[in-house]
Amino acid sequence: MRIAIVHEWLATYAGSERVVEQILQLYPEADLYSLVDFLEPDERAFIQHKSVITSFIQKLPGARKHFRQYLPLMPIAIEQFDLTDYDLIISSHHAMTKGVITRADQLHISYVHTPIRYAWDLQWQYLEQAGLKRGLKGLLTRLIFHYLRLWDVATANRVDAFVANSQFIARRIHKTYRRPAQVIYPPVAVDRFRCDRPRADFYLTVSRFVPYKRVDLTIAAFNELGLPLVVIGDGDQRSQLEKIARPNIQFLGYQADAAVVDYMERCKAFIFPAEEDFGITLVEAQAAGAPAIAYGRGGATETVIPGKTGLLFSDQTVESLVQAVRQFEQAPIATPATVIRQHAEQFSEQQFRQQFRDLVEAQWSDFQPFARPSMTR
Repeated sequence: MRIAIVHEWLATYAGSERVVEQILQLYPEADLYSLVDFLEPDERAFIQHKSVITSFIQKLPGARKHFRQYLPLMPIAIEQFDLTDYDLIISSHHAMTKGVITRADQLHISYVHTPIRYAWDLQWQYLEQAGLKRGLKGLLTRLIFHYLRLWDVATANRVDAFVANSQFIARRIHKTYRRPAQVIYPPVAVDRFRCDRPRADFYLTVSRFVPYKRVDLTIAAFNELGLPLVVIGDGDQRSQLEKIARPNIQFLGYQADAAVVDYMERCKAFIFPAEEDFGITLVEAQAAGAPAIAYGRGGATETVIPGKTGLLFSDQTVESLVQAVRQFEQAPIATPATVIRQHAEQFSEQQFRQQFRDLVEAQWSDFQPFARPSMTR
C-alpha cells in the first residue's frame, strides 16, 4: 500500500507538526507533501529528514517569510499535487489540505485540527485586528474569505473519513461540513515530565503573544491579584504587555524546551485563558503534575476535570479569572500530582499512535470493495 501524507506548510514545529511526526512514525515509508517547506536542516528530525514534495508557492517571491500572503492561491496549489500513484492519502488539515484531488479507488482520511478559522469562526476578529473592517482592501479580503468558504465546503466531499482533534472540533466539522468525525486527541509528549518535584510559589502561563491567546487577560488579572506570575513566550504583544505589568509578573520570553519543562514541574498552577481547539500546553502542565486554571470553553473542557485536575472559569474576563485564582488560593486542588499526571497520560503519543493505526486499519478494511484490485493484497 502506497501512502501520501499531505501537510499544510512546514515552517515550524508546533501542534499540527507533532501529529505529522507521529503519523510518520506509523508509516515511515510514506511520501510527504506540503504547500511549502522552509524547515532548516537542523529542524527536520521530526519528518525523518525526508525530501518534501512542495507546490509552486515554494518558489514565489518572498514566500520564505510571507507564504501566508499567498492564501488566495493555496486552493489552486493544493489541487496541483498529483497523488494518482497512492492508495491511501492522509491529510493534516487546518486550512487547505483536505482539498487534494483523489479518485474513487483511493482512500482519503483527513485529520482536522480545525476548519479554516479566519474564514469561519474568527473572520470578524481577524478583520478587526488587521484593520480590514472597512475600505477597499477590507472588501477584497471579505471576497477572498467568501470564495474560501465556498471552496472549503465543496472540498469536504473529497474526504472519505474525518478525524477531529477534539469533540470541540468535531462539532465545528459537523457545523461547517455536515459530516461526522471520529475524535482522536493529538499526541502529547507526557514522558518528558516529572510530577514529583516540590511546588514553588508562582503561577505559570506559556503562550505565543497573539490576540486570541488572551495573555492580556492573564496579565490584567495578576496585576489585580498581586500574586507571582511567570510568563513564557514571545510575540508582537509582548512589549505592550510588559509596560502594563506590575513587578509581581516576570516575563522570560522564548525559552528552550528544557526550561519550559522545569517551570511546569515547579509551578503552583498553570494558567490557560484561551479558547483552544485542544490545548497541548494545558495537558503538558498536567503531565508535570500541575493543577490547571483554564477558560471553560473549547478543548479545555475535555482535558481538565474540574475540582480534580484543575478549575474552569466560566467567562473570558479578568473578573472571572481573578475569582478562579482566589478560589484556588483558598481551596487548592487536593488531588495528588501523580493522579493529575495519570489523567494526562491518556493523551500520550503512544495512545495517539495506537488509536490512529486502529482507525486507518478499520477504514482500509471497509474500503476494500472500492480499492484497486492490485492494492487489496
